[in-house]
Amino acid sequence: MKIPSRSAQSTLKQHALALFVGSSAATFKSLRICTQCRHNSTAAQSSEEVELAGRSYSKDDWHNVPSTIASSISRRLHIQKDHPISITRAIIESQFPSPTYKYYNDFFPAVSTLQNFDSLGFPADHPGRSRTDTYYINKETVLRTHTSAHQADVFRANESEGYLISADVYRRDAIDRSHYPIFHQIEGARTWDRKRVPNGDLAAAVWRDLENLPKHDITVEDPNPPIHPERNPLQSKHSAEEAEAIAAHLKRSLELVVVELFARAKKAAIAANPDFVDNPLKVRWVEAYFPFTSPSWELEIFWQGDWLEVLGSGVVKQEIMTNAGVSSQSGWAFGMGLERLAMLLFEIPDIRLFWSQDERFLGQFRGVSDDLDNLKRFVPFSKHPACYKDVAFWLRSSSSSATGGGSIFHENDIMEIVRDIGGDVVEDVSKVDEFTHPKSGRKSLCYRINYRSLERTLTNAEANEYHEQVRKTLVEKFGVELR
Repeated sequence: MKIPSRSAQSTLKQHALALFVGSSAATFKSLRICTQCRHNSTAAQSSEEVELAGRSYSKDDWHNVPSTIASSISRRLHIQKDHPISITRAIIESQFPSPTYKYYNDFFPAVSTLQNFDSLGFPADHPGRSRTDTYYINKETVLRTHTSAHQADVFRANESEGYLISADVYRRDAIDRSHYPIFHQIEGARTWDRKRVPNGDLAAAVWRDLENLPKHDITVEDPNPPIHPERNPLQSKHSAEEAEAIAAHLKRSLELVVVELFARAKKAAIAANPDFVDNPLKVRWVEAYFPFTSPSWELEIFWQGDWLEVLGSGVVKQEIMTNAGVSSQSGWAFGMGLERLAMLLFEIPDIRLFWSQDERFLGQFRGVSDDLDNLKRFVPFSKHPACYKDVAFWLRSSSSSATGGGSIFHENDIMEIVRDIGGDVVEDVSKVDEFTHPKSGRKSLCYRINYRSLERTLTNAEANEYHEQVRKTLVEKFGVELR
């Protein structure tokens, strides 16, 4: 399920193991190191402490967590009963039964930079570490940008043969109907231990476990070999037989997840419209690249006339297992975004709805957590008019940054300003014009902001008040010259 493509700036921010979640292989291949952006965002106040969901943290010049984000940490939609995000998580978990798999749904979102970056091999100047992309509590502590911040700790604990982690994750991002600075991921892994399998034959053990998995009757396109020396290489510490067996178990396991999800989606569609015409579900495996698996694949589904990316996956890099102290183990891992699946499963058109506390939204899913057979499509309860406002300005230098007292400007900064001021009454923000003066080299930008509440009609006066605050804040923080 492809998120709509972003600009090069946004491409940089889909950083390395988001563990595959919501990130395409093309994204990873196109990453470039940015030595400047680590220092390229607005520093918050440098003083004292900040409290996040009842926990206190020291605050320094790296702090950039706005109150709108801090106040949402306690929501934990992925474990909120009868919430679409939680329901989607439960459906996925149902395909990975305990005790083989252990579920981790309660990890706190504040993690060390060691957990979020270093344990996963992020270089010091990787763009994912930038304050333009990541929420820093202080220089050493961030709001996790992916569930994989807990991966090394779970592998090290070695409490089960497999695991699933679901969690809220945080990234400074664009504003539109499919992006939000807080979203939810689920990742899973399954490993086998050479010291414990009969005769040390890991491949044979994996094949035996594969035979115990349910079968399905969907059409699967998988034309490529399990490994390819250039496109999808075998790791030096794995045999071809091991990689092939692990890949087969991975693919069957994840195909079963897709079958379950879209069988429920089809049932809900028929319940909403008895004349619903469905095409047979088809899936295909596409060779991919991710930094911490090899070989790697994306899974796509043919749904309502289009191929949609669902998840990323692969054979875990052996050095991750070694660094976690379980070098005798090998296995697979996958990751997926819960919002994009829930939007398809429930036909929810706007990501902001997941954060609504309007009973007209939440009441539609009452009782589903207790009986997943009650799952049904979302029924829109209103559509209020849009109110578009443009803000155009000159940056204070000939580049994309401000100088001489203003902070360096990044596109995510205007998104953060608008979100902090307007909250969920802003539907989307898009850049509609960019111009560089041929003589002075100064750059002019124009952004269009769509003020539209999900719950009521905004007056023009209300939209103007939000917009004027946005204009003033841009001047105060970045020294821009309004046009």
